[in-house]
Amino acid sequence: MGILYIVATPIGNLQDISLRAARTLLTIPVVACEDTRRAGILLSEISKLFSGYQEVKKPKLISFYDEVEEKKVPEIVAILESGLDVALISDAGTPGISDPGYKLIRECIARGIKIAVLPGPSAVITSLVISGLPTDKFLFLGYPPKKEGHRSEFWEKIKETGKLFKTTVIIYEAPHRIKGTIEEMIVHFGKEQKVVFARELTKTYEEILRDTLENLQKHFEKNEPRGEFVILLQSES
Repeated sequence: MGILYIVATPIGNLQDISLRAARTLLTIPVVACEDTRRAGILLSEISKLFSGYQEVKKPKLISFYDEVEEKKVPEIVAILESGLDVALISDAGTPGISDPGYKLIRECIARGIKIAVLPGPSAVITSLVISGLPTDKFLFLGYPPKKEGHRSEFWEKIKETGKLFKTTVIIYEAPHRIKGTIEEMIVHFGKEQKVVFARELTKTYEEILRDTLENLQKHFEKNEPRGEFVILLQSES
């Protein structure tokens, strides 16, 4: 029986790859990944960093993204049951955190297949630590719903959370939705609500914006949002 390795990969800076993650990805026979092209580039760059460190092998790459996750689970489980190890990676960060992985992990647990998690980069933790907001408690909610009615309910539930206990709330948002998201948040939290917007974490053009929703709305009237965003705010009790 093979082992399923859940491997965290850099969210921006390639040098954040751990020795253990690099060693695993350079020697494992099969890698399940969101994008085979991006995974190939990552493996090539890692091999350059660790050239001479150990023998480098080119693994078989299996496409494993949201739309095909359920369909691909039996194929990957069959590989593991044949005795081969498999590494699961996402495009960036830790697999399973707003990325594919949960269904595969659940099936492996049900079948008694050993799972090893190689911890590493995560946009959630990185943004939380750098935000300046309290870190003793936090609530990660992933991406807001896409439907308008569901989004309104989403924001109201965050407000209700604040009535129970004070915590730092963390969400992801796509760049093309940022302006609309700010408008929605102003409706539900008020223009003076202080927030933190983080983008391009660990990269050359990393940007951390700490301001009110009103000021950030003005900022993005002049600056087009680029890159995936992490949004943080403190719910008030």
